[in-house]
Amino acid sequence: MSAIGLSTDKLEPFVKAYEVKNIAGDIKAAAKLLQDRTGPGSDFLGWLDLPSSTPEKLIDEVKEAASEIRSNAEAFISIGIGGSYLGARAAIEFSKHSFNNQLVPAKRKAPEVYFAGQNISSDYLSDLLDIMEDRQVCLNIISKSGTTTEPAIAFRILKSMMEKRYGKKGAKDRIVVTTDRAKGALKQVADEEGYKSFVIPDDVGGRYSVLTPVGLLPIAVAGIDISEMILGARTFEGISKTNDIEENPACLYAATRKLLYEKGKQIEILSSFHPSLHYVAEWWKQLAGESEGKGGQGIFPASVDLTTDLHSMGQWIQEGQRNIFETFLTVERSNRQLAVPEFEDDGDALNYIAGKTLDYVNEKAYQGTAEAHRDGGVPNMTISLKNRSARTLGELFYFFEYSVALSGYLLGVNPFDQPGVEFYKRNMFRLLGKKI
Repeated sequence: MSAIGLSTDKLEPFVKAYEVKNIAGDIKAAAKLLQDRTGPGSDFLGWLDLPSSTPEKLIDEVKEAASEIRSNAEAFISIGIGGSYLGARAAIEFSKHSFNNQLVPAKRKAPEVYFAGQNISSDYLSDLLDIMEDRQVCLNIISKSGTTTEPAIAFRILKSMMEKRYGKKGAKDRIVVTTDRAKGALKQVADEEGYKSFVIPDDVGGRYSVLTPVGLLPIAVAGIDISEMILGARTFEGISKTNDIEENPACLYAATRKLLYEKGKQIEILSSFHPSLHYVAEWWKQLAGESEGKGGQGIFPASVDLTTDLHSMGQWIQEGQRNIFETFLTVERSNRQLAVPEFEDDGDALNYIAGKTLDYVNEKAYQGTAEAHRDGGVPNMTISLKNRSARTLGELFYFFEYSVALSGYLLGVNPFDQPGVEFYKRNMFRLLGKKI
């Protein structure tokens, strides 16, 4: 049974049942392109059967490397950008303690996990180096080419720090590389230096790579059960074989997004009601934006953290332009439970909810928000997650990957390339004086 539910009752009157029924044929055609591997970008469909085809040997190798890192490091730095970093960060923030790095080691039972290479900030990297001064450190550099500017700069700086501290031989044993199987600058460095290496599959693009060693190693280092995550993804891989809108929520989600887009709803806001979902939304934004935004088309993906942003962006969502729709992302049960205490004087007038759990109050906030936004002209639907387990997260990753791939084909674009990303790079290289 799936840990993911999709509720569309707040789409009325914006989307009619007969409209969803009418688009079912288009969904099946798009799904056939995926499953027959005959659509645009079919060379990058390795993610489609990745959960069921990942060898146990590879999972064991990742776990073994992660265990070694955990035994040798107080701090672990994952270096990457985009899909080489967002999936791992999403998984760690979703599954672990809200203040994981601040926990004492006995409670954390894993190294502190930090990220680098996702920006070009001297302050950020300098501050990170400060944190590393009194910690035993291991690194994982993730890059298919090894020449992507942001992670390459970070790796230069952090590699220098490691070699200064441990010497070249000592640093070698603390650096793990995740890169191309056979070519590229980073592959060459890994071979020359003798770094332990994992492979980024040729047929899996960065934003679809969270279930490869790109995501699996940092996730395992953090102490998350990657076997459970793969099992969850495998569950939804099985569901994806059924391309019936009534049985496959990814198909219904893709169909609904297409119908709303055709009605002028050009912006999708992913609204989460749990802080642990913040980086899941960041991962989703890259997945959707980079997959669909081409040829003057595509839904613009945005996100808000609720209830926090109800006190800011909530005003715009309620009464701003009506070119938006909303997808709520909820967790049915938190890892821990807290109840509102009762105060004798009731000075804050909260005794009416005394004894209620925060999950209960949060659920009513979500229900009230969904109703208010619908009544304000914002169609919305809800993706509900049973819990914050690794298995549920694996399902969610696959759910979004499959539905966004379908959405791209429904738009008539290649969901697996990103030609527009190269434009800023060309200008940056020219301004920096790089010889091309």
